Amino acid sequence: MERHEIEGFLAVADELHFGRAADRLLISPARISQTIQKLERRIGAPLFERTSRRVHLTPLGRQLRADIAEHHQAINDGFARAVAAARGVSGVLRLGIMGSYGQLMLDVLDLFNLRHADCEVQMREIVFGDPFRLLREGEVDVAVPWLPVDEPDLTVGPTVGTEQIILAVSSRHPFAERDSVDFEELADETLLRLPRGQAVPEYWIEAHVPQRTPSGRPIPQGATVSTWHELLSQVAAGRAMSFCSEHAKDFYPTPNVSYVPITEQPKVQWGLVWRTSDENHRIRAFAQAAVDAKAADVSAAEDAAPTGTAGRK
Repeated sequence: MERHEIEGFLAVADELHFGRAADRLLISPARISQTIQKLERRIGAPLFERTSRRVHLTPLGRQLRADIAEHHQAINDGFARAVAAARGVSGVLRLGIMGSYGQLMLDVLDLFNLRHADCEVQMREIVFGDPFRLLREGEVDVAVPWLPVDEPDLTVGPTVGTEQIILAVSSRHPFAERDSVDFEELADETLLRLPRGQAVPEYWIEAHVPQRTPSGRPIPQGATVSTWHELLSQVAAGRAMSFCSEHAKDFYPTPNVSYVPITEQPKVQWGLVWRTSDENHRIRAFAQAAVDAKAADVSAAEDAAPTGTAGRK
């Protein structure tokens, strides 16, 4: 098949309308109709069923589309990557950040900016009540949510950080005076919950707002919150308490909310996530900067660590 035949066939297969397919390819309807007719003669069977009102793929047409669409996209993607590599990394990378976590990624941002000064990083806020919406709507290129993420249309890249999960409680609650709280004690309290439904997958809720203590006791669930400020308002009013990331105590100090460690020291990871079909050279460059920044941090920590008793007298 010639390239124009492949593109013409796939356009009609997608649009199921010769006029719209022609507009998409910037050619005349007569031209695309001739292309399809010529292709059908070469194959020896119709690829489309045409009526005066509708166009449908025949079983043979559906099979041909399944066989060539993915390969055609791979060729286009490979060509786009080659062009991007030749031009260098430039343009705009839109980064979706949850809360204030972007301030804990300055090493990644600095390294990316140093390497790719012609690429501007723009930041948008994502919320835990709908963590993947901006990705799926094409509003951001890369998001930095809590892990795990297990979505068929999303790629999970490198982790960018790990921190402890702590408890946000009303400053009037007895826990506010404690040095730590045992996980089992939460069975006697009420915790805020994430919204259930398509926006927040069930596995994500279970990972970040467990329904039971380690021994299996149920944890009472309170009001549903979708944003950090909703969470703070509920906690400050004493209506419930909530798990949160450790950096909250530094970035969101308030006289009405106290942050208390959990004895078992559970942890949460943050990672880069992007829509698989949108992966491009800017995303790959940012992911590499995240990997390299983390490696540099590990190396610096190792260099600063005590070397034991060697050399001591």
